[in-house]
Amino acid sequence: MVSTGETAPTFSATYRGSDHETFDLEEHLGDGPVVLAFFPGAFTPPCSNEMVAIQDRIGEFEDAGATVLGVSADSAFSLEAFAEEYGLEFDLVSDMDGAAIDAYDLAIDIPELGLHDIANRAVFVLDEEGTVSHEWVAEDPTDEPDYEELVAAAEEAA
Repeated sequence: MVSTGETAPTFSATYRGSDHETFDLEEHLGDGPVVLAFFPGAFTPPCSNEMVAIQDRIGEFEDAGATVLGVSADSAFSLEAFAEEYGLEFDLVSDMDGAAIDAYDLAIDIPELGLHDIANRAVFVLDEEGTVSHEWVAEDPTDEPDYEELVAAAEEAA
């Protein structure tokens, strides 16, 4: 598991949408804090609640100079529909091959829902150098982080 004080693993994936645009975490480092919000699955109630709660605070994250990124194993197409449905203005990243999920040691299964190797809910705040300055990992995938604490962590990392 990636911990506070460690260098965050970088990864490449795909931005939401149909253009299959490549996302590379390294391109976001050095421009202020990065908030990586891993979530299990688009359109599920806890994930929808979390992403909407982050969207509700997007101005605070932006005031801290932070880039917010939602990351899940969902397809880029699903993430585009999810963002449109909930009015999400921050980028969502499709990690269908699980490289980021594995690098952050977040893979979980929810067999009763038929979900395997998806991301546990977790948030990592990275400083400009890519060092983890704050981490939160759910004990249960339905848990949600303390959003004010995440904003404060982004402000501290700036």
